[in-house]
Amino acid sequence: MWLLVGLGNIGAQYERTRHNAGFMALDAMIQHYGVQDMGKKFHAQTYKGMIDGVAVIALKPHTLMNRSGISVGEAAAFFKIPPAQVIIIHDDLDLALAKMRVKCGGGHGGHNGLKDVDRVLGRDYWRVRVGIDRPNHAGQVTSYVLSPFTAEEQQKINDVSDALARTLPWLLHGQAERMMTDVARMMQDATP
Repeated sequence: MWLLVGLGNIGAQYERTRHNAGFMALDAMIQHYGVQDMGKKFHAQTYKGMIDGVAVIALKPHTLMNRSGISVGEAAAFFKIPPAQVIIIHDDLDLALAKMRVKCGGGHGGHNGLKDVDRVLGRDYWRVRVGIDRPNHAGQVTSYVLSPFTAEEQQKINDVSDALARTLPWLLHGQAERMMTDVARMMQDATP
């Protein structure tokens, strides 16, 4: 069994903001595979299902970004899912808009959601990084990540979220490089 977690903030005011790119990608995966909504459990909206023959639990934490580890830790402990079978999908300021990278382990890069997950799981889990670009000035980071995407940016995020959903089985079967290659190809094809 794998645990898929999209990071974001709940509430209408955060719905289409850059910091919610993880929620958006997870929503695309849930919709693509028809994963069943199990209601609110583990301080999160919780989903359960099968993706390409692999059992998954998916979470959208309701704890706000900076406390994401609460949900992740509870669900991982309950289902006895080791960190190597946890996938955290999150926004990343250090990647260009709608670019993505996948890796297991590493640092949090200043991302408060990842800091809290690290506190609970350690660092040896999978990260699916969704690029949101960086603001012009370092002092603008908080307002930037909590601001909504433009219509053009949102379309690119929708495209990469769809590509991530379609290629997720590669990661679940241990082929992270293939996932990244296929997402890059799909995004190139989606570019007008």
